[in-house]
Amino acid sequence: MINKKAVLTSVLAMTIVLSIGCTSINTPIEAGNNDNPKQVEENNEEEEKIMESHNQEKEEPIDQVGLRIEEMTLDEKIGQLVLVGMDGYDVNDNIKELIQSYHVGGIILYRKNVKDSNQLLSLINSLKSSNSSNKAPLFISVDEEGGSVSRNPNEVKKLPTARSIGKTKDSSLAFEAGRLLGQTVKKFGYNMNFAPVLDIDSNPLNPVIGNRSFGGTIEVVSTMGFEMFKGINEEGVIPVIKHFPGHGDTSVDSHIGLPVVDHDLKRIMDFEIVPFKHTIDNGADVVMVSHILMSQIDPEYPASMSSMVINDILRDKLKFEGVVITDDMTMGAIEKNYNIGDAAVRSIKAGTDIILVGHNYEKAVTVFNAIKAGIDIGVISIDRIDESVYKILKLKEKYGLEDSVIEDLNVEEINRDIGKLIEKVK
Repeated sequence: MINKKAVLTSVLAMTIVLSIGCTSINTPIEAGNNDNPKQVEENNEEEEKIMESHNQEKEEPIDQVGLRIEEMTLDEKIGQLVLVGMDGYDVNDNIKELIQSYHVGGIILYRKNVKDSNQLLSLINSLKSSNSSNKAPLFISVDEEGGSVSRNPNEVKKLPTARSIGKTKDSSLAFEAGRLLGQTVKKFGYNMNFAPVLDIDSNPLNPVIGNRSFGGTIEVVSTMGFEMFKGINEEGVIPVIKHFPGHGDTSVDSHIGLPVVDHDLKRIMDFEIVPFKHTIDNGADVVMVSHILMSQIDPEYPASMSSMVINDILRDKLKFEGVVITDDMTMGAIEKNYNIGDAAVRSIKAGTDIILVGHNYEKAVTVFNAIKAGIDIGVISIDRIDESVYKILKLKEKYGLEDSVIEDLNVEEINRDIGKLIEKVK
């Protein structure tokens, strides 16, 4: 006989067990339980993202220029801040010493260095070969504007003046002139050209600008100057826009004395500086600063030595981040009023990157030694030097500068192309 009480007890126990089992099965797995396939996949994806982020941080490109600067001696750094001229038709002991012992960053050649096409090509090749032991290639520079300011050999035709191009009101001719300027100097081995002139010729008594300017209005100079800039740049030559902040309204030649311009900031921002701003906004890499005393802006120092002009206006207001170079520091505007070494130090402190010493070996050495002394006594910080060296080396890298020699050139081909432009401008 079956005990009813025992049966009831057994059934009750079974019910409780089954109830607990069903509850366990239906309970959701807590977040984080690795037995959930979807959660495992999400966790893996998150881990992959974190690893990818770490890898990207590790794979950031190495700043090669920064590494090169760390390996440079102080003399090598200072040398990059100096661009010098030379005497004669051939590489001599003085220029060789400036290149090999003072490590100058560049050379400028004038008409006095040019006899004919073959000699010029040979000279530039020799300068590059003399630089073989240095870590950075040379700027080989020239003032080749066309017209009255031309350093090309006599057998090369002169390009039309900027003024004659400006009068055509045809911007394509300004571009073509720039392209031919770049093409011509590049065939001789130059890699930097101090052109175009962006001065507005607003003073009929100006003794130095004249037909070097595209004209007397903002529109003509801005448009034509920028097109010439583009043409030079297209040929892989570094264009240097000049003479900031504007040499057009002067009555003194800065080669002889110190011009004084009595305009306030609003006037020059609304007039003289407009062509410079237009070209800076559209890719200018180098600006040449002139030896002009802007009496209402900085009554003490010319633009080439003025922090108010270089830092406050050019850097801060115009947002220019490229290389700043002075006009030639052996010009009368500087030599008759300042010690060239002191002027160079003040210019570097004001924000200049390259000091141009166009003439005289001794003056080039004086500038080098003055900068070095300025660093030694703490007037110029090494960070300030490194800042300029970085910009200079990045510029050389951007344009792919090399000290490679050029075997030969075809003057007839150059003249043929220039002749075509002359016919269009007539």
